[in-house]
Amino acid sequence: MSLERVVFVHGSGRFGAAAWPKQHGLSLDFDCLYLRRHGFDAEAEPLATDHDRDQEIVAEALGAGGHVVAHAEGAVPAMLLAVERPDLVGSLTLIEPACLSLTAGLPATKAHIDLMAPLVAERHAMSDGDFLREFLRRGSIAEEAEEPVGGVGRNAARLRLQSPPWEAPLSIVPGVPTLVLTGGWEPLYEEVAQYLAGTGAIHRVVPGGHRPHDTPEGAALIRAFLRSTGEQAAA
Repeated sequence: MSLERVVFVHGSGRFGAAAWPKQHGLSLDFDCLYLRRHGFDAEAEPLATDHDRDQEIVAEALGAGGHVVAHAEGAVPAMLLAVERPDLVGSLTLIEPACLSLTAGLPATKAHIDLMAPLVAERHAMSDGDFLREFLRRGSIAEEAEEPVGGVGRNAARLRLQSPPWEAPLSIVPGVPTLVLTGGWEPLYEEVAQYLAGTGAIHRVVPGGHRPHDTPEGAALIRAFLRSTGEQAAA
């Protein structure tokens, strides 16, 4: 009997298997693939965001179908694919999802966009280092605090090229079982999670900052959700 496929989609910091240190053990029970989104490479030059290519990468990894686990900005192509190809996506696990276009009119998201949009508008006229410093000075909740793959300079260059998540053409995902996991530390992510819970998603809060999936409780919730949705599909 073949194992169910689980595809992991990273955010803006670590990528590949390095982004999911506490999920490697799932490979005992599932066929796990840890992806690299478009433009994320330890040696090649960073590239600008391409949501279409990211969706293709996820779809190719899913093959005949499976589960998708996505973190932060990785939740954007995961949701886009689930809307376009619900036949491929058996379940969605969204961790601190940066699906800001869904909540652009709500208070925490609007405050974040108002703060960051002027900087994003000027990013192509700035150096990578200047952009990163200003990004962090404005209190960004992105993943730059993580240890970067490929060096700080490459991480800064990649960050400057990323399109703002509030511009992604997202809509809700009808009929796909969805777990949203947040760390309970940042109102922006809680706002997105509550919005998704209002559309039928399960929302769980696990103290753990921006990486609640690195905690024992968070990892256990992900495992249990994957197992339960797989059993439901089999039944």
